[in-house]
Amino acid sequence: MSAYRFCRTDDIGLLVDALNRCWAPYFPDEPAVTPAVFKRSIRDLQVWCSSCMVAFTGSDPIGVLIGAKRPSGTLIHKIAVHPDHVRQGHGRHMLTSLSSKLAILGPPRIVAEVPETLVPACALFRGCGYSHEAVLTDYMLEGGIKYATGAPGRFVIPVTVDDLSANGLLADADPKICWERSVETLQARKSEIAGLAVASDERIEAYILSLEREGEETEIISFRSVVDDGDGRLHQLFAHLGTRGVRTVRIAKVHAAEIPAQVLETLGFKPIQRYGLYVTTARPE
Repeated sequence: MSAYRFCRTDDIGLLVDALNRCWAPYFPDEPAVTPAVFKRSIRDLQVWCSSCMVAFTGSDPIGVLIGAKRPSGTLIHKIAVHPDHVRQGHGRHMLTSLSSKLAILGPPRIVAEVPETLVPACALFRGCGYSHEAVLTDYMLEGGIKYATGAPGRFVIPVTVDDLSANGLLADADPKICWERSVETLQARKSEIAGLAVASDERIEAYILSLEREGEETEIISFRSVVDDGDGRLHQLFAHLGTRGVRTVRIAKVHAAEIPAQVLETLGFKPIQRYGLYVTTARPE
């Protein structure tokens, strides 16, 4: 007989075990989850143990749901059922249980960013009443961007997350920005983030923030132009990365409203993976 329970802050060991039992079989190339990795997700993504659930048969975890919570909503960060226990209603039960809890405690918005290749997971969310709100796309550029000449009187300067926040350029929670690149994540990871901006004598006009990787690779985690110039300033900043030896650039889960796909493709980025953004409102069972 199956049992389910929400977790507490002292259940990190249980959640790590459940992820390695239930999630890892589907992603064998991913490294095993450790308590340190899980605690980092609490810091970076605001994973809440009280929004996480484990399903059991006897004492063995057979299903796990990992929820991250912010004032704007809750993210279903991961959900998995052990391969020996699929199609028995465990995934649906965990999702509906969390929805019932959030209908009382809030926040009411629940989202999931699901790779389109995970067809059963997409079907699970649709079957539980989630609507398909948008498509998010991973992009990658290899080989660098041809250098773009800057406009007269404007300069490329280093910036930090705190610099952008002090200038009012980090917007509040924006539903178009994926969870892992939102302002809350930027603030949590600011010690690891490098930034470049195009600035005039009066203000910052565009910026990119990135996480440096080993070798010639970087990951862009935030970008914005505050002037209407056909994205010329962003082009200049992306190109500037090439002058610093960066040859491979990745951007995760870009919403079409952030920047048109044709702009990224003009810069040389290619789509490599798509996700469905599924959304629902918490409701009692």
